[in-house]
Amino acid sequence: MRRATLDDVAARAGVSAKTVSNVLLGRPNVSSATRERVQTAVAEVGYAVNPAGRGLVSGRTGRVAVVVPNLYQPYFAELAERLILALSDRGLTSTLRIAHGRAAERDAALGVTTRDVDGVIVCPHHFTGEMLLAGGVSRPVVQLGGAPTPVLDCVVMGEHIGFEAVTRHLLATGRRRIALVWNGPEGVHPQGARYAGYLAAHEAFGVHPDEALVAFGSDWDRRASGYEAMVGLQRTGATFDAVACMNDALAIGVLRALRSGGVRVPDDVAVTGFDDTDEGEFTTPSLSSVSPEQGEMVDAAVRMLVDRLGGYDGAGREVRTGAHLVIRDSSAPAS
Repeated sequence: MRRATLDDVAARAGVSAKTVSNVLLGRPNVSSATRERVQTAVAEVGYAVNPAGRGLVSGRTGRVAVVVPNLYQPYFAELAERLILALSDRGLTSTLRIAHGRAAERDAALGVTTRDVDGVIVCPHHFTGEMLLAGGVSRPVVQLGGAPTPVLDCVVMGEHIGFEAVTRHLLATGRRRIALVWNGPEGVHPQGARYAGYLAAHEAFGVHPDEALVAFGSDWDRRASGYEAMVGLQRTGATFDAVACMNDALAIGVLRALRSGGVRVPDDVAVTGFDDTDEGEFTTPSLSSVSPEQGEMVDAAVRMLVDRLGGYDGAGREVRTGAHLVIRDSSAPAS
């Protein structure tokens, strides 16, 4: 039986073979009606894409590297899954890469470790524009999260508005001594958008945050760091009635430490996280958190990458996404 060809699909859909190719490659600038007609024709004639042949003709693999720092942090695991599914909806396959450290993130963006893909979506911990100055980016790269990098398309998370919202929530429920569980070496002053949101909320309520209530974890991706930071803070004898954590992983460790010390949550101390990972819904008590709108972030990142793969060659773009507060049992109003 003869194998259906691209020309067969084009004839059935009433379009050119080039248009069929554009649809199959997920390129933009094809109307939804035409795209639907081509996809219907593909099903009717039984056309199957030959990945090897397509790569030889187009010089492309149809494959995108999804780069994350790790998978033991639920946020990155969930984000990677969303990206892989969204890319699949565009007809693209994914290869998952772990870039643990500054050099690994740089090498993924520059193509040193991603030569076998057409494009890269990197979800960084350490990424900065300066890291790219030594070498040019040779393929489409989209940065999802972190501080914006001017030379790349970037999706910037709503970190400031999210952390300001969760801190305002704690203050509005009557808490006034809010401990902050952060990431980094002891004594290094917090900085960045989340910390700016924390300060803005205090200023709005006329409350001066106590710097003695900042506790540091060695690795913001591990629950054990939150546990250790909270145990260390408790040993200082400092009093506090709430804990705002940099993310859910730290918050889950904090919940464990407070429970081990006989502290009732939220009766004695309220606890909040950031990321709204699935895990937080099933802690005891369930964890109030900030949703960074992962779906919106993923849609923007995939859309910009597909634009680049389709030939867009403009300056780096920046998409800023929102965030919203998810209130659960861990931050009920103080009695």
